[in-house]
Amino acid sequence: MKTSHIVGSIIVLVIIAGGVYWYTSSKNMTVPSGTAPVADTSMPATAPAPQGVLVGGAYMLPSLNIVQNALNASNVTTLVAAVKAAGLVSTLEGPGPFTVFAPTNDAFNKLPSGTVASLLLPANKAELVKILTYHVVSGHYTSADLYDGEVLTTVEGQTLKISKNTSGQISVNGTAMVQTPDVISSNGVTFVIDSVLMPPSK
Repeated sequence: MKTSHIVGSIIVLVIIAGGVYWYTSSKNMTVPSGTAPVADTSMPATAPAPQGVLVGGAYMLPSLNIVQNALNASNVTTLVAAVKAAGLVSTLEGPGPFTVFAPTNDAFNKLPSGTVASLLLPANKAELVKILTYHVVSGHYTSADLYDGEVLTTVEGQTLKISKNTSGQISVNGTAMVQTPDVISSNGVTFVIDSVLMPPSK
């Protein structure tokens, strides 16, 4: 074999070996320290879980006040209408804190026919205010704060009696069962109840 052919073959082998080395090195190359890795954007970020208690199809957010949260709940629309008719919106939007026992729409429907419509009349505003403020207590009470036999004084001036069984189920005045406890708002706590509380005659 001629010397020129041998030299040519050696050059070709050197080129091939260099290519293989370069390819292998590039596959095993590590990112230098201090270099930020490129983010993988192929998968969308998982949405954060909603915060707050679900009431009437909406999450009650701790960042909103009692009235703002109630406006978003579909099962307390009668209560919201009553609060507006009684002129208590600004009070329940105040700093409080308040603990509110909030009857559902079904709770109001338990009242004798025509009662709600009558209470919403301007002429009966004083009676409506009395009933609604009987559902409100000054202070911040959660279910952990309430105990069996506890007596709470309402904004209306009369008292509510709390019953709490060994499983933690709470009722008020022996008639209204708490359906959803510990709905936290920025200015207090709401307990959703299944019956309207009527203040006793003085």
